[in-house]
Amino acid sequence: MARLSEQAELLEDPVCIDIDKMLKSLSEKSSEPCISKVPNYLRQVNQKAYEPQVISIGPYHRGKDHLEAMEEQKLRMLQKLLEEREENRLSVFVMKMRELEDKARKCYAEHVSDHDSDDLVKVLLLDGVFVVQLIRWRLVGCPNYLNDMVDCYKNGLWNALYQDMLLVENQLTFFVLRELFCLIVSSRADKDRIFKEAIYQTLGGITPGKMRPRDDLRSLNLLDIKHLLDFTHHCCFHPSTSEVEARKKNPRDDNSTSEMKDREENPRDRNCFISYIKHLPDLRCHCFCHPSSSQKKNELNFIRCATELKEAGIKFKLVNGNPMFDIWFENGTLHVPEIKIEDYTEPVLRNLIAYEQLFLADRDLKFATDYMFFMDYLIDSPKDVEILCQQGIIKNMLGDDKAVAAMINALSFGVTFSPSFHYTEVFNKINEYRSRRWNSWMANLKHNYFNSPWALISFLAAALLLLLTLLQTVFSVLSYAQ
Repeated sequence: MARLSEQAELLEDPVCIDIDKMLKSLSEKSSEPCISKVPNYLRQVNQKAYEPQVISIGPYHRGKDHLEAMEEQKLRMLQKLLEEREENRLSVFVMKMRELEDKARKCYAEHVSDHDSDDLVKVLLLDGVFVVQLIRWRLVGCPNYLNDMVDCYKNGLWNALYQDMLLVENQLTFFVLRELFCLIVSSRADKDRIFKEAIYQTLGGITPGKMRPRDDLRSLNLLDIKHLLDFTHHCCFHPSTSEVEARKKNPRDDNSTSEMKDREENPRDRNCFISYIKHLPDLRCHCFCHPSSSQKKNELNFIRCATELKEAGIKFKLVNGNPMFDIWFENGTLHVPEIKIEDYTEPVLRNLIAYEQLFLADRDLKFATDYMFFMDYLIDSPKDVEILCQQGIIKNMLGDDKAVAAMINALSFGVTFSPSFHYTEVFNKINEYRSRRWNSWMANLKHNYFNSPWALISFLAAALLLLLTLLQTVFSVLSYAQ
């Protein structure tokens, strides 16, 4: 009896009650959320890159003072939509959002308990209609009022608005947007294809590089898309199905697979893959503490910056029309697609990288993260940026090479990349080319003697003096022989 009374007292303890509530709420959460707040270790480098500037989308940033101005615009957008339908369809939209409310709530990694059911339905409806209407504006034959309303945003809010739509914390689940779009364009056939193409056109202008060809959208299953940022990730940093199959057939990947298994079996090796080795010279050439035989075959040696690669005789060539991550090295030439550096480039890249860090497992290919590491190693100074700008690879809209170099180098702070680094083969080919004796000699010659005009003049003067001395010696020997 005494033991039972002790257990009863424990159950009535406030701490027990609170923890019990926490455990119940934890069990009710979705095991696979797709929208999350950015952790401090990523946020602290550049907090503004993850904060919306003009509009709140979803529950995380709702109610902030500097975003209140757009709340009225959301209402006006909904009002115009209802007027367009020429009937009161508000109840239809509300009922659909109520059906999706519970499913949408479970997609957020952090609790949104401060939003009750009615409040969250309002968020889904008002924010969702606004986003869908902006996407719908790209369709041929959109209503005139959309043109008038969108023109109001083109006075400086345009880029900020679309940038806010690509923040990790500022998302609505994709199935909410899809359902709203289907309700709005209910009379049109093939809604998914139309929706995909409209999003493709909407977000294409904000991405720093080329997206996958429009024809690749046919293989994109909207049921697999989590939100607009995920859609952008698929279009910018996700290979097509044919590329994935080709990679699987590549023998190099078999080594990578066995390499990953070795790390899984050996926890010590698994934890030795460091996140940011660029500034640790002693670890720069070796990624694993005790590489196995399979690891030695595919050991990752990092590359030098663009200036040193150029000195080694490596050329850079712009690839037109390819997605950003599609980089390869062939016959002494590094082929790189264009990247456009503007004011909003850093926030877009940071959020794409944060999405990979938060929601892609280590075994998955993290193309945005790997691309960032590739550019980080390629760029060490403004001189490297200048070289890539001259080849058209970097389109510098900031106008300051130093600012571009600083931005690229700061992107990798706090970021980890997966063991199956996408550019391992490119790195190895570049280093193999640089290691050839003639290329190494030429690199040292250029670096030590041709790094400035005065050094070049001194070298030429010394060479001329040596030549004249040699000629004098030859003439002296000939005159002595005669």
